[in-house]
Amino acid sequence: MARRNSSRVVLGVGGGISAYKSVDLTRRLKERGCEVRVVMTQAATAFVGPLTFQAVSGHPVRTTLLDPAAEAGMGHIELARWADRLLIAPATADLMARLAAGIADDLLTTLALATEAPLSLAPAMNQAMWRHPATQRNLDILRSRGAQILGPAEGGQACGDVGPGRMLEPLEIADIIRPPTGAPLAGARVLLTAGPTREPLDPVRFLGNRSSGKMGFALAEALTDLGARVVLVSGPTALPAPRVAEQVCVETALEMHAAVLSRAADCDLFVATAAVADYRPAEPLGQKIKKDAGELTLRLVRNPDILAEVAARRPPPFTVGFAAETDRVEEYARDKLVRKGLDLIAANHVGGARGGFERDENALTLIWKDGSRELPMRGKTQLARELALLIVERYLERHATPT
Repeated sequence: MARRNSSRVVLGVGGGISAYKSVDLTRRLKERGCEVRVVMTQAATAFVGPLTFQAVSGHPVRTTLLDPAAEAGMGHIELARWADRLLIAPATADLMARLAAGIADDLLTTLALATEAPLSLAPAMNQAMWRHPATQRNLDILRSRGAQILGPAEGGQACGDVGPGRMLEPLEIADIIRPPTGAPLAGARVLLTAGPTREPLDPVRFLGNRSSGKMGFALAEALTDLGARVVLVSGPTALPAPRVAEQVCVETALEMHAAVLSRAADCDLFVATAAVADYRPAEPLGQKIKKDAGELTLRLVRNPDILAEVAARRPPPFTVGFAAETDRVEEYARDKLVRKGLDLIAANHVGGARGGFERDENALTLIWKDGSRELPMRGKTQLARELALLIVERYLERHATPT
């Protein structure tokens, strides 16, 4: 049965202080044309009363698994069939653990098992709980089942700690679930790579590069703001998680290759901002290399070309590459555009006094088959917004042109 672009949303509210934000989230979703039914855990009712959600949503709030007032007393089946999307915000550590384990001990967790609608989770918890290996393992399990993870944001928390674990703001969540009318990439699926890769030499050393991931993360958020559903495959960075539908963290080029190729068939646009290592050590050692000899010889082998493989798919997604060069920037970038069959390439000069890796500003030369455009030096956030708009322009033009 065809879905209605997430117009029917079941909002599950977990038991955390961020539950108060979900009242505004209900309103924001309704502003975007969604019909919202609210399901609360018993713990959630200790933070916000069900009557508040009923007043904002315009529908009775469900809190009980076997509700005599529900259809045949089976509220979870009724709601499971009704929903176009199940959104849980806040999603506490306990709630995510129960979902990962498949436990169905209340209405919300039972509904999560019974529905075929997509699941979105907006985590909210103390920063130590978020970083705990058990929580991260549960997140991996939920992502592997297709759950969309929204956030969390980083900053001050109600307990006084500072770090990751804040629930995204209601407006951000609502725009991801149901982009504003007129968003040019509404419904488009973007697969984007960012950051460096690390190729291990031994247990303590690796070959890497200076990419910080700043440009890729900023571009991921800019495309999200234009309505796209962005899946970010990121190498190691020190950056907070961006506002994307899903983030997949990898370390090596081979891991990035596997993560991208397993998702490439499901994307409309592929944007390769990552600085992927061209080579890796042929035989990484299991023990630390000692300083015994005056010289050390390493044998390197080529890594797979992720960008070329995605561009060669049939049919290919709209494919955007990046070229970081120290000289003859436009010449090398245009050769890469043609040789790999790309739709667009963003070339930048690295190694100079301004811009490039590990800096907050950059400049780009954008090149396509029959045109180019210069984006002068500016902050990477603003640059990403301008690049995102040009990607939209070229993407829509290609789709408007008969092939």
